[in-house]
Amino acid sequence: MIEIKHLYKSFEDKEVLHDINATFENGKTNLIIGQSGSGKTVLMKNIVGLLDPTKGEILYDGRDFVSMSKREKVLLRREMGMIFQSAALFDSLTVLENVMFPLDMFSNMNLRERTQQAMNCLDRVNLVGSEKKYPGELSGGMQKRVAIARAIVLNPKYLFCDEPNSGLDPKTSLVIDELLHGITQDFQTTTIINTHDMNSVMGIGENIIFIYRGEAAWNGNKDQIMTSTNKKLNDFIFASDLFKKVKEEEMAHHG
Repeated sequence: MIEIKHLYKSFEDKEVLHDINATFENGKTNLIIGQSGSGKTVLMKNIVGLLDPTKGEILYDGRDFVSMSKREKVLLRREMGMIFQSAALFDSLTVLENVMFPLDMFSNMNLRERTQQAMNCLDRVNLVGSEKKYPGELSGGMQKRVAIARAIVLNPKYLFCDEPNSGLDPKTSLVIDELLHGITQDFQTTTIINTHDMNSVMGIGENIIFIYRGEAAWNGNKDQIMTSTNKKLNDFIFASDLFKKVKEEEMAHHG
């Protein structure tokens, strides 16, 4: 579990995050949603330690990340897996070598064990048979699956995904969502996903935090989102006509 308490972040005199409080539970897909420029990327960068908050606490299972020593932070980072917007794979390494990379860096396993662990993760993302290929030979969706395999190869307690579906078609996005959801449940990871993909929100949004102009403006799950009366949230979500229709039907049904 990750808890954010009274988190503020300013760049010089511009406040980007204001008094954010949030709880991200393990075994659940926790989503951070909001418009571009709302502060959700800055929030995630604070949580993983790429930025230091101006004030506030970030508790990893009760351990305050902000006040940790450098060495403690390094150790905690080993418990994190990260998936970025671009798959960020090494072009000169095969798929298998890409997935093994964190193991080569951080684990005490021998080569056979590292290979086996990497293959298990490739199996998990349905890529057995592609291990000898290079990233350039794969589609965007397959590259993303390699990135997921690499992110989970060290069995992280905490998994961070920044816009994992950006640039992918809806069908492939669904595959990625289901993968992330399945991994989260099976390994009981605390998974935090930054997204503005409404299909992800409605598909796997078990705990959703809506950031509006640097503040946590709403918190709930995918079912509660449909009946929310929060105007800012509704304006954000139902900007598309499809969701307006669904919302109207939902309200009529409940009314």
